[in-house]
Amino acid sequence: MQLFYNNSLTKDSQTLTFDKVESRHIINSLRKKDGDTLYITNGLGQLFTSEIISANDKKCLVKIIGCEDKVKPWHYYLHIAIAPTKLNERFEWFLEKATEIGIDEITPLICDHSERKMIKKERLEKIIHTAGKQSLKFHFPKLNDPVKFKDFINTNIDGLLLITHCEDTDKKSLKSVLKPNQKTTILIGPEGDFSIKEIEQSLKHKYIPVSLGESRLRTETAGIVACHSVAFLNE
Repeated sequence: MQLFYNNSLTKDSQTLTFDKVESRHIINSLRKKDGDTLYITNGLGQLFTSEIISANDKKCLVKIIGCEDKVKPWHYYLHIAIAPTKLNERFEWFLEKATEIGIDEITPLICDHSERKMIKKERLEKIIHTAGKQSLKFHFPKLNDPVKFKDFINTNIDGLLLITHCEDTDKKSLKSVLKPNQKTTILIGPEGDFSIKEIEQSLKHKYIPVSLGESRLRTETAGIVACHSVAFLNE
């Protein structure tokens, strides 16, 4: 299945006009023509079947002929709050792979030791959308605006609350605290790790410190290890 994405689609949608870039891809690259079928998701759990009624490489127009609600293939809810990496491509790699594995929400976390405090959200959302289409996901993760650690930690979040850090303190292994089918929030710090102050603040807010293993991991690697660990436990 070749999957396309458009977040404006709803169950009431009757037609959709693709933008110039997507239209050129559909008509010139994929050689689609009038009458051909296209499958589209809005990233919110719905799959739309459509038929091309105007194969224009600048404004490809389709008619919506069906809508199917797709059940999310995983039964947990995973929210990873992670510090953006100094190199953009490493954070983009995390977003791509986490989307492929299965994740529900991502929050860029601005910490005391953060080297990057700005992100290009529109570009990062495109990374997520591309990964979602390629991995045939119908539920795309929500990418939040960047938030300071102190503001995030004061947010009322339910479920299992975890923080990963490299300080030599008492920590539980991630696999020992995870349980199937639960809502989990995991904090992952920047290259310089969370500050002592941030770790202490997290403990006051009932976050459990966890270890991802003996190796010292890069931020984006830690994010993928955490994401896959949750997915693997729920298989």
